[in-house]
Amino acid sequence: MSEKNGSPAPKPTIEELRARTRQDRAELGETVQALAAKADVKARAKEQVEQTKLKVKAQAAEATERVRGAAAAAAGVVSGKVHEVADQTAEKVNQNGSRDLTVQAREQIRNSPVPISLVFAGALAVVGIILIVRGRRR
Repeated sequence: MSEKNGSPAPKPTIEELRARTRQDRAELGETVQALAAKADVKARAKEQVEQTKLKVKAQAAEATERVRGAAAAAAGVVSGKVHEVADQTAEKVNQNGSRDLTVQAREQIRNSPVPISLVFAGALAVVGIILIVRGRRR
């Protein structure tokens, strides 16, 4: 009987059945390995911890760069103010003489919009933050 007249397909041979069984076993083994990997909570947790560590390190590096930038900007502002006050003081010394210099310098420092102690405290705070961030990185 041929396939053209509607006869059923021939029965598989023993070798074909064995080959199909081997293939099914291989697929089943892969499936079991995939399920075991999903069920391995400890390994998945370790992987998550490593990813979180990398993310935190990247954020710490970014924060350090921002702090350094802010510190450099603050140092530039303070330096500019110091130079400005020094120039003004030098001008007044040239105009009035050295005796009035001490009195004028004291008045100028007292009338300054940014007290010098506040400038030093800010600089110390920036340095402290940088040291704390560096200490956490290690």
